[in-house]
Amino acid sequence: MKKLKFEIREMNSKDREWVKEFIAKNWGSEKIVSRGRVYFPYELPGFVATKGSEYLGLITYYIEGDSCEIISLNSTVKRRGVGTALVKAVEKVAKAKKCKRIWVITTNDNIDALCFWQKIGFSLKAIYPNAITHSRKLKPEIPLIGNYGIPIRDEIELELRLE
Repeated sequence: MKKLKFEIREMNSKDREWVKEFIAKNWGSEKIVSRGRVYFPYELPGFVATKGSEYLGLITYYIEGDSCEIISLNSTVKRRGVGTALVKAVEKVAKAKKCKRIWVITTNDNIDALCFWQKIGFSLKAIYPNAITHSRKLKPEIPLIGNYGIPIRDEIELELRLE
């Protein structure tokens, strides 16, 4: 499949309302829970992928200390280079901010994400059994059953070392 031509740019104030609606539609709520913390992606730094006036993807992140956590990554077109380009944009920022690692949390049912992250160089770092039980207290919209009919129970951490 041929790669698309698109632009990656830093998210700006005009993008925030679209991000809010997009996250709510694709994540079941305006908020995202990761390792017991609640994030609102429309308030975070990030990048968007666009082709003309059309949004093709979004990534948001949060830097704390020497770690950069990717909070959300979505692409409206699969396997066309959008997700990888968005991650590379965050990687560039993380390196400039002297981060030692980029990390991301996904759930045990998200097989496609596990494939994607490993394919672009991330490694499995940790599994947090039954972490979603706590996450549901913060975000009750998390479904019981996820992709491929798999019960959603665990958080899986992947990381890319930058040093």
